[in-house]
Order: sequence, then C-alpha cells, then structure tokens
Amino acid sequence: MLEAASQRAGVRDRLPLRTTPAGLILLGGGARAAYQVGVLKAIAAILRDVRRGLDPSIARGHNPFQILVGTSAGAINAAALACRADNFQEAVAQLVHVWENFHAAQVYRADVLGVVRTGARWLTLLSLGWMLRRSLRLRPRSLLDNTPLVALLQAMIDFGRLQRALEHGHLRALAVTASSYTSGRHVTFYHALNDYQLPAKLQRMAVHTPLSLDHLLASAAIPFVFPAVRLPVRVGGSESAEYFGDGAMRQVAPISPAIYLGAERVLVIGAGQLGQPGVLAGVDPRAYPSLAQIAGHALSSIFLDALATDIERLEKMNRIAAMLSPAQQRALNLRPVESLVIAPSQRLDALAIDYLGALPTPVRALLEVLGAHRGSGASLASYLLFESAYTRVLIDLGYADTLARADDVVYFLTGSRGPAPADAPRVVVV
Repeated sequence: MLEAASQRAGVRDRLPLRTTPAGLILLGGGARAAYQVGVLKAIAAILRDVRRGLDPSIARGHNPFQILVGTSAGAINAAALACRADNFQEAVAQLVHVWENFHAAQVYRADVLGVVRTGARWLTLLSLGWMLRRSLRLRPRSLLDNTPLVALLQAMIDFGRLQRALEHGHLRALAVTASSYTSGRHVTFYHALNDYQLPAKLQRMAVHTPLSLDHLLASAAIPFVFPAVRLPVRVGGSESAEYFGDGAMRQVAPISPAIYLGAERVLVIGAGQLGQPGVLAGVDPRAYPSLAQIAGHALSSIFLDALATDIERLEKMNRIAAMLSPAQQRALNLRPVESLVIAPSQRLDALAIDYLGALPTPVRALLEVLGAHRGSGASLASYLLFESAYTRVLIDLGYADTLARADDVVYFLTGSRGPAPADAPRVVVV
C-alpha cells in the first residue's frame, strides 16, 4: 500500500529534505488522539521511503518537525516526540506501541472502587448534596480519577532527553496549551532555548518555562472528566499559581503558537472531521438528548470547532495577502506559511459505537447512568475509549488517510511533486 502511494506521489530515491522550520500541531480529543499516531506512523513510513539509499542512521534519526505544539492528549504525543527528537522513527514506534496496546486503566481508575469514589459520588452529590450537610467536604473533583496516567507519562516522557534535543539542535521548541480556570486565560507553555516573546492578546498568553508532567496533565484534563492541575504562572515580575484544565478550552487559534515559534510550514493533525453533519446511528432525533449526548456535543465543540475556524481565518488572510506587495506584507506583519491539514475521513464517534462494550464495566455503567446508550453516548465515549480495540481502528484510519495523501506529505517533506492540486492549502498567518 505504501509503495503504491509513493509511486502516485512520484517519490524518488534520495529526495532531499526541506530545511525550512516545520511545525507539527497535534490537537486534543482524549482517546481520539490515537488517530494522530496512525498519521505519524504513515509519515514515518513515507519518510523512510523518500530517504531510501542514504545512510540508515540519517533516515532513522532525522526529525522533520523542529517545532511541536500539542493540546490535551495531543500534548502528550507531542512531548513523547520531542523527548526523542534525535530519532523520529524510534519516537513514532514508541507511540504506536503504547496506543496499540492501550487499556483504560492506564489512564484512569476503571475499577469499581475508583469509579465509586469519583463518578458515583459526583452523581450522588448532584442529586442529594443539598440534603447532606457534609457534602462540601465530600465533593469529588472530577468524574474520573486519572492518577494512573502519571505512571504512564513517567514511562513515556523523559524531560532530560528533551533538554538535550534542544541543545543538540534536533528541536527548536515544544509547546503545550492549557486553560486557566482561575484567570480565564488560555496559556501556551513552551520549552525552548530562546525566549520567543509570543504576543499576549484576546485572553491568550505564553509562558517560557521548563515543561513537566504537570503541564501535560493540565493540558489533558478534559473538563468535568479529569481534575484540574495547579501550575505556576509568571506574569511580568510576579508569579502566581492557577488551576488549569484542558488546553482545547478557549483555544481560539491552535496554529498560531507554531508560527510565532518560527515555523514556516505546518502540519496540523485533527481529531475529528472538519464538519460532521447528520445523525448518528442509534440516536432518535425526536427524543430529548441525554446528559451523555449533551456532554459529548459540548466536548466536540471544545475539541473540534477551533481548528475549522482557524483554517477559515487563515484562508481569508491568505486571500488578503495575495493582493499585497511584499513591502505591504512586512508592514502588516503578514508572513506566508505553507500548511497541510490531515483530519479523519470518518466520524470517530460513529466508529466508537461498535466498541462501547470494550469499556470497563464500571465505567460503562457510569456512562449508562448519564444516558449513554449506543449512539446517544458514542460521542462522549469516544473521548474515554482508551482500549486497544478502538485505538487500533483509529491508528489504521490515520495511517490509511495519510497514505491516501502521500503526494501532499512528500511535498511537505521534500518540496517535490507534480503540479499541485487546485485546492492545496497555502495559508498566511498573522
């Protein structure tokens, strides 16, 4: 399959790789981030193909993305790549191994006791808390307890390797985003040797700081589902601590941080279709929506809408910039940036319908209390289905979707291909 795709793309032995700084943007979506891993798996295979004939150490070690930006589960994937930026093939192989063998218990407490301590107690207090004088002392912080995720991240992420990758030039920057419940600001935390002075505007700000596991936990703290994380924030000369949740919340421009960190071309991997019309199978359009259905819709709005809006805005800026001279572009701080967006060709919540039974029984029972029955709970479940039966399907989909666009990927990596299609994305970012 890869060979056929490579032939369609016009791949030749020893194609030179482009040297302009490239950014990789990995968006959030809980278990849906398995799709990103499939895309990365295909990119690694295509990269091996275009570097055929060179010294194997060159093909194995080359990192095609000097700037990595991640949100939510995408922040975890981005950090794993960054910490092994000296060996892109090895980094992708590690991610594939983790995501192909996932179990929910690696991310959150899925046993009866763990679910009762958080989810069941949370639902009880919602219904009976007004009767319990001790309810304020008993209130849980989230629907699920993600303590097991700490052990997984400790095994996956070595921040010492991240610093070495920066020092040796394999990487320019790693950035992860989070949203402050305390101040309402959307914050980009970035780890780099240089201070890039990302602009602060529209309740957005950037913090140059060494990253830690807490930053990843904060970025991946799906609202209501996982607990917020307290992080230090330095503004000006003062430092405060704020509680942060998922970076997809209040994320207005997900592509912007990579541009300000120096990317001249960006690859964006989404975690959902750019537009999902229609009614899922198993959902009665006449019935009042369940809590699970409403929650799934809210999460989809948080995780998916920002990318579509950002792409539309960039396309509009591109049309404006095309009418300006280079001097006018410089005066208005417009810079042409090549972009490639890869998003699922199928609805990931529709795929999740067939795998609801893979969820641990206590978690499945909790979701059923919220009204998650077949299609009505598929969207919410698609964010929590950290089970290999589901994640492997998403990896395969990401792999197939990327090979179907192998000519675009080869062009992104090498700048070489036949005539570009009329709808090839070329965007300008402010």
